[in-house]
Amino acid sequence: MQSTPKAKDALRAAQLYYLQDMKMEMIAKELGTSRSTISRLLSHAKRTGMVSVTISPSANMSALLSNQLAENYGITAHVVPTDGLMDDAELLSRVAAHAAHLLGTIVSSSMTVGVAWGSTMQAVSSALSPHPTHDSVIVQLNGAANPVTSGVRYANDILTRFGQAFTARTEQFPVPAFFDRASTREAMWQETSVRRVLKVQQEMNLAVFSLGAARSAVASQVYRGGYLSPAESAALQSKGVVGDVATVFFDKHGDSSQIEFNARATGPNLDDLRKVPQRFCVISGRGKIDALRGALNGGLITDLVLDEGTALRLLDG
Repeated sequence: MQSTPKAKDALRAAQLYYLQDMKMEMIAKELGTSRSTISRLLSHAKRTGMVSVTISPSANMSALLSNQLAENYGITAHVVPTDGLMDDAELLSRVAAHAAHLLGTIVSSSMTVGVAWGSTMQAVSSALSPHPTHDSVIVQLNGAANPVTSGVRYANDILTRFGQAFTARTEQFPVPAFFDRASTREAMWQETSVRRVLKVQQEMNLAVFSLGAARSAVASQVYRGGYLSPAESAALQSKGVVGDVATVFFDKHGDSSQIEFNARATGPNLDDLRKVPQRFCVISGRGKIDALRGALNGGLITDLVLDEGTALRLLDG
């Protein structure tokens, strides 16, 4: 049955509709057909048993990978089915859409949600749909300014989309991503306006972030936006840095304690981050595999959303 062209189209349409939460109009555009044809294909998928608890062989594989990741790392894993032909930009779009859908089931009233900024968070925020709550707060996890740009609009756009999606109050963190000197950060952390935001961060029920990694095909914003000088990047590499969470760097063990540069960073101390009950990480593309392994080794993640290819590589060791 599945070898016929109609069956193949029905299977693909079911994957996009039920797993990726895409609208029929978008599926029709992707498959080069009409909305009415997509509707008939979905009906065919149901009638012939393609749509059940699992939709396709790809979905079966994703469920197996999710279970294996959960067993290996003690996390909740959500593996997004992919066909292996997508480029990194399309992978990011699919993973971000899946993460946005999951967040709609997680964020509820009276929650405080910390949100980092970056390329992945930009994609997730753009994919969010309305899920109204009350008495909720969205707080920025780290500053965004650098010597090249203030970064305010970039970070604010992400924060605003989260706030609008969940009808929540937003709390900006108007400080640079990195201070020039650790002593400057120490002084700023005593300012009343900064301490107020830090207090909101301490009340987080949920932190939402991706991982920074220099080698990702879709380069992390911190590595391409003027945040680090060549000398600083080289110094971090010499320390064995594999990635960062909200601009706080860590090594392959998920340890940040020996990285002096973090004394200048405005993201949360990783020991404090580990105290947040739910730490929701979104990863797309194999370029972040070393950062992902380090974060998992360091217990920085409780919930992980990633593409199928990255999951396979992670489990391959």
